[in-house]
Amino acid sequence: MNEQQLEKVRSARGFIAALDQSGGSTPKALELYGIPKDAYSNDDEMFALMHAMRARIITSPSFTGDRILGTILFEGTMDLDIEGLESPTYLWSKKTVVPFLKVDKGLADESDGVQLMRPIPGLDELLARAVDKGLFGTKMRSFALLADKVGVPKLIDQQFEIAHQILATGLVPIVEPEIDIHSPQKAEAEVLLKAAIEEQLGQLSGGQQVILKLTLPDVDDFYLDLVQHHNVLRVVALSGGYHRDEADALLARNHGVIASFSRALTEGLSAQQSDEEFDATLDASIASIYRASTTKTV
Repeated sequence: MNEQQLEKVRSARGFIAALDQSGGSTPKALELYGIPKDAYSNDDEMFALMHAMRARIITSPSFTGDRILGTILFEGTMDLDIEGLESPTYLWSKKTVVPFLKVDKGLADESDGVQLMRPIPGLDELLARAVDKGLFGTKMRSFALLADKVGVPKLIDQQFEIAHQILATGLVPIVEPEIDIHSPQKAEAEVLLKAAIEEQLGQLSGGQQVILKLTLPDVDDFYLDLVQHHNVLRVVALSGGYHRDEADALLARNHGVIASFSRALTEGLSAQQSDEEFDATLDASIASIYRASTTKTV
């Protein structure tokens, strides 16, 4: 593990940028960026356009390690170059931004009020490649729709089962059990989720640490115990469909939690913007998310 990267993730001020849209979410992300579906005719063209968008963000003068701790990459991005360097190498060597890799393969159908992750074939090989390419950690997402007393613990069990596999390689897993912000049982689901996470954290060894990526809670500082837990490197929040201003406001009320926003980060960016307009819009977005991410732990 890169000790400089570890120290940055552990203690630096800033947030983690999520640029890991996969096949299912890419068309929507491109559409919001001003590229309609008829602008490409197959997946290769779609992913090329998506990589160009990500590269434009990452190479922007406003995208630096001064305010951004890390970036979560899609597997395809990990294997592509930015300005002649492999993407993870470019991020760390040119921007001082710590690279993470999305490893999940999407969500299974709903059962017991949750959507578990689909099986991840070839995970060992993917993790080995990530280590070789200098990645610091990984990210995997599952989804809770209801406060189901069977489903929510099952979701956390799956997350931590795979987290143990990731930790064994020296990578740091971002555990992301998202809760639907529109769930009629959101607050109740958060209680179940927190209890299940605490139980799993108790099964880690003293030196093992994970990053938790959680939906912004209904109760301010609800996850403060997790922020302060010795097996938790960082607690980060997903925007979860909130617009950036609302996500920033909610985040700022949760001390010690930092952002890991995707849609909220890229809100307002357009393929049609000049470089000056693009950079100014991205700079304003990064500044607002940074401010919301720098509340001190109480």
